[in-house]
Amino acid sequence: MPIRIGANPIGWSNDDLLEIGGETPLETCLREAKEAGFEGMELGNKFPREAGALKAALAPFNMACVGGWHSVELLRRDAREEFALAKAHRDLLTAMGTSVFIVAETSNAIHGNRAMPLSQRPHLGGADWKPYAARMSEFARMLADEGLVLCYHHHMGTIIESRDDIARFMDACSGSVNLLLDTGHASWAGADPAELARTYRHRITHVHCKDIRPAILAKAKAGDWSFLDAILGKGDELGTYTVPGDGAVDYVSVFKALPGYAGWGIVEAEQDPKKANPLAYAKKGVAHLRWALNEAGLA
Repeated sequence: MPIRIGANPIGWSNDDLLEIGGETPLETCLREAKEAGFEGMELGNKFPREAGALKAALAPFNMACVGGWHSVELLRRDAREEFALAKAHRDLLTAMGTSVFIVAETSNAIHGNRAMPLSQRPHLGGADWKPYAARMSEFARMLADEGLVLCYHHHMGTIIESRDDIARFMDACSGSVNLLLDTGHASWAGADPAELARTYRHRITHVHCKDIRPAILAKAKAGDWSFLDAILGKGDELGTYTVPGDGAVDYVSVFKALPGYAGWGIVEAEQDPKKANPLAYAKKGVAHLRWALNEAGLA
């Protein structure tokens, strides 16, 4: 099955800073996503969280539900408590016919704090990796029993950010914990997304496709900006992230490193929609992914 191209609505409406794109109706997002050529959407803050209403919202645009982010706090809770707290999300995904259960540890994350520079992001101590991985592995097994696939999202401003973080986490977790490969977060953290794809290709079950503007990234690092300041851009400048084909990520190499992958490629480029027209950028991202998939032999 060829890779399907979907979108996260964060290019239209930001989930970490709700006023960014807050005036954009969900219908506008879905209509423009359809026009751009997307086949499915991840959930965002404006999407209904009841299956009947969500199906009704997606149906006019023939759009699949691809899954969505679920924050976990396994540094503070055990797996059974986390599983119980995730019931509404589990039930919604099951009702929508998607197995993609995206998680990230947010109990001490700073990516949503505009006043906090990324240099102050949290780290796990050496003795903390094994028990944390054990709780995550148990949580993943419980999800798997319901037909759901835990896709762990490495993310700037969290405990799983760097290449070393990803390696320690994946080595410590059981095979039931899969990796969401995010090309933008990997590149920002200094990792090579194609190398990550090669190394973890058998455990990569979801791919977020965003690109990096190197000049803006260099400025953000030099100024020790917060995650939100960096992605939104200061003044009239665009932000660190953009869509595939508008930055430095080599998507042909990434997809060549994923032979046999049959999941989704999700365009997820957080930008300020007042600076970066969502429809125009969405079309650019879809066109580039189609080209890259064809070049990689995965179209």
